[in-house]
Amino acid sequence: MSGVHPTEAKERLAFDPISGPALHFIDGQFVESAEGGWFDTLNPTTNEVLTRVAEGTASDVDRAVEAAYRAFHEGPWGRMSAKERARYLVHIADAIERHGEELARLEVADTGLPIAQARGQAARAAENFRFFAEMATRMTGETFPVGEQFLNYAIRVPVGVAGLITPWNTPLMLATWKIAPCLAAGNTAVLKPAEWSPLTATKLAEIVQEVDLPPGVFNVVHGFGEVAGDALVKHPKVPLISFTGETVTGRTIMKNGADGLKRFSMELGGKSPVVVFADADLDRALDAVVFGVYSLNGERCTAGSRLLVQDSIRDEFEARLAERVKRIRLGHPLDPETEVGPLIHPEHKRRVEQYLDIGQREGATMAVGGPVPQELARGNFVRPTLFVNVRNDMRIAQEEIFGPVLVSIPFHTEEEAIQIANGVQYGLAAYIWTRDLERAHRVARRIESGMAWINSQNVRDLRTPFGGMKQSGVGREGGHYSFEFYTEWKTVHVALGQHPIPRFGASDAKTRS
Repeated sequence: MSGVHPTEAKERLAFDPISGPALHFIDGQFVESAEGGWFDTLNPTTNEVLTRVAEGTASDVDRAVEAAYRAFHEGPWGRMSAKERARYLVHIADAIERHGEELARLEVADTGLPIAQARGQAARAAENFRFFAEMATRMTGETFPVGEQFLNYAIRVPVGVAGLITPWNTPLMLATWKIAPCLAAGNTAVLKPAEWSPLTATKLAEIVQEVDLPPGVFNVVHGFGEVAGDALVKHPKVPLISFTGETVTGRTIMKNGADGLKRFSMELGGKSPVVVFADADLDRALDAVVFGVYSLNGERCTAGSRLLVQDSIRDEFEARLAERVKRIRLGHPLDPETEVGPLIHPEHKRRVEQYLDIGQREGATMAVGGPVPQELARGNFVRPTLFVNVRNDMRIAQEEIFGPVLVSIPFHTEEEAIQIANGVQYGLAAYIWTRDLERAHRVARRIESGMAWINSQNVRDLRTPFGGMKQSGVGREGGHYSFEFYTEWKTVHVALGQHPIPRFGASDAKTRS
């Protein structure tokens, strides 16, 4: 069938057996849940059980937080030099690279990511640790001399225990994107991975144990967001909460943590526009549009899921786009030629399929899509889908679908394109395609998004701030911007001489009578 890669030899597509259950990692040791609970994690390709996972509760979160609290306040981590901490981070990066293929295959088994893309995610995970190891040694303060009387200076100091709550779509890379700057800054961490994709978090814990990171510096508690995640957010000894995930969940986390005056870093949902003007390099724009929404199975926060195409080229561009989408290779994620694999979970598959029905009921045209081949029916596969004749007020144009679904909306003028681009609650990313660089800069500035790419797909520069506007997040991650969250400013005032000090109460009491 067109667009489906042929089945490879069974041996080539066999998943590696999971060695044992996924346990919590607390104070340097792998442990079961205090209350003995377990849940299953499924293989999205077959929906068979991969392994059991320890189901964490408030008791497990409390054990992990106490271990992290001791490691910060009584252990060496918070007092270590940046150079010493960086050395540990480099060791972790080396170990991730040594275990890179195992990590990639675990990610495929647990999430359905195509293996070629999962290998890229594993490489990026190692890069995150190397990058923040270097950033740790570059973290500087500021000085404020006052003539010869004072030398005042401000330094960054670690905050304490950070609660890191990560999503299920690219769990390995996104976990390391939080863990690395957290540890680099001198904090300790409790990671609560998504319940749908817990396996690489457990492997990361094994790597941390392998490099002899001091006990309690990094901890993992598995479980459900409503129980384990909520306990972590509300814990009085956790001043930092970093969350990546859905906007509604982010709002709930901020409400539940408000009583503790916690600091939040929130990278939330997106409905990012790709604006293609008539003068764009259409071949490159086409490549970027297809890659930007269908890579990572469409389950990416920065996906260019709304195509805004100028009406003078609309028919040509949509026709070429439809042909490309039809040829996307949907198949087994261990096949290196697969471009789109299964979605993460049956529940999420049903959610995405509901949007396919909604789009057609709203009057949009499904130019590409439909049922998947019978040989893929056991898994959570959704055929790459393209909707045309879409209006911006339709739900499929307004709501984050988080799957391999692209909607195409025409525009006439630059002003109309900006209005459509800004006509959603989200503001994470934007992509602009035009040869007119004056217009490109003008549009990039006016679109309400935390990031914009001109004549490019999503190519990350780890030094730059990453995050969104409006309902797409709070705060920024990346480069030294991560340290704005993971450190506190402390100001120290040093007297250099005998400056005058008012002498209250020093006069003789008799002279006042």
